[in-house]
Amino acid sequence: MTQREPVVRVRELRKSYGRLAAVAGVSFDIAHGETFALLGPNGAGKSTTIEILEGYRDRSGGEVSVLGIDPQHGGLDWKARLGIVLQSSGESGNVTVLEQLRHFAGFYPNPRDVDEVIAAVGLQEKAKTRISKLSGGQRRRVDVALGIIGRPELLFLDEPTTGFDPEARREFWVLIRRLKAEGTTILLTTHYLDEAAQLSDRAGIITGGALIEIGAIHEIGGNDARVPRVRWRDSAGVLREERTKEPGALVTSLVTRLEGEPTGLEVIRPSLEDIYLELVRDGGTVEEVLA
Repeated sequence: MTQREPVVRVRELRKSYGRLAAVAGVSFDIAHGETFALLGPNGAGKSTTIEILEGYRDRSGGEVSVLGIDPQHGGLDWKARLGIVLQSSGESGNVTVLEQLRHFAGFYPNPRDVDEVIAAVGLQEKAKTRISKLSGGQRRRVDVALGIIGRPELLFLDEPTTGFDPEARREFWVLIRRLKAEGTTILLTTHYLDEAAQLSDRAGIITGGALIEIGAIHEIGGNDARVPRVRWRDSAGVLREERTKEPGALVTSLVTRLEGEPTGLEVIRPSLEDIYLELVRDGGTVEEVLA
């Protein structure tokens, strides 16, 4: 059996504005059913890359294939296979949630059930409320609902949980996991690194227009970046810290040496956020220029 072509294939992607290289030779694939997080600071080239994949912006060079089509030539049939949740929708809000979703459902050949989508994003009680009357977090849920109503093969989520409270974020994670279980391929951008760690199979980190790291979530940064730190106060009250691949052995030796558990003892295992911040610390950014 031949291996399936990736849903997204990017090779040496470049986008320049005059002398400014917003994207400088980025390459990556996204497999069927995979959730891939594209991470990076503001102005790193991340948004430009996403817009090229969505067909909103032309590239200066390189090769791009999304669902087997060059986004620069994607027609309505191709666009109907995508779901896109932008950072802001720009919707007027003069219709109700139910009316808006029914309207959008009519654009797709095999849409999801409108009532089920409203329930999935937790807006049952607001279904007949005008969008203009919703809170910012509730409007964001409408954006997500519009992105998934067409049963997309590939879903772009650009900062999807901005404005969500912690409970709403966790509910959203459940929804994304359900979409993934159904076989939806997802490209996620988020500044919440715990969200990327929870939802993604792999991540790529872009800064200065270049992809500086890519891999499985639990492998980003390599083994050295994941070495735990043990922190404690010695008998004089001075704060000490040591990185070690064997934190248990170090703690045992400290307990023996100090004749009891050290004050303020902590074993800190680097999170994805810690590793990300270390990786981008020396990376540059590029100014995101609108064409």
